[in-house]
Amino acid sequence: MNDEKKMTNEHRRILVVDDEPQITRVLRTTLSAQGYDIRVANDGEMALELMKNWTPHVVVTDLAMPNLDGVGLCRQVRQMSQVPIIVLSVRGQDRTKVEALDAGADDYVTKPFSPRELVLRVQAILRRGTSVTAPGPVSYGGGILLIDTSRRQVVVRGTAADLTPTEWGILGALATVPGRVYSRFELINRVRGYEFEGYERTIDSHVKNLRRKIEQDPARPQIVQTVLGGGYRLGLTRDD
Repeated sequence: MNDEKKMTNEHRRILVVDDEPQITRVLRTTLSAQGYDIRVANDGEMALELMKNWTPHVVVTDLAMPNLDGVGLCRQVRQMSQVPIIVLSVRGQDRTKVEALDAGADDYVTKPFSPRELVLRVQAILRRGTSVTAPGPVSYGGGILLIDTSRRQVVVRGTAADLTPTEWGILGALATVPGRVYSRFELINRVRGYEFEGYERTIDSHVKNLRRKIEQDPARPQIVQTVLGGGYRLGLTRDD
């Protein structure tokens, strides 16, 4: 790692939440070596207490923990922040993993994992919200939707929508070519910025959360539409 990269990362704060000392030790060592500012919590309650006076840029949390588990932590964090959340899961936890995604988690890493893999996930998630459509404000659907990349802002029917990085990335990918159908696998790869081999349907959890924020009726979506057997598309045309 060069000095320039370390200087870039040193202002990035990462909260690691896990009750296994071996895991937290490895993650603290690995991420600190990349220049990140790391703090550790042993459970969800301790993490929430830390976040009262210290705002992380990324939260990395285990799913199975005492007092307040990873799913509960995701729910409570989402009530106060859109900070990116990466959950750590073990094989066979698919249902809990989807619950975490439904609760607002952005990504997951399956144990056992290499420290390098987690570093790449952190780097990708920190980049995620910066590459959406063309620079400046772009209007869709006669002003129903406005995406302003310079301010990193989404406005729906005159009201700003507070999106997570993953939700921002999905909407931006769909808005690149309105009407074009994007498969789930394609959206995951475009949004996450790396080849992803995993549970493809997790993108549905992110779309469901996105629709809650931008659709008048999430059950009858007008903006992010499902194409049976295909994937998703932006249902609005660009106002040019």
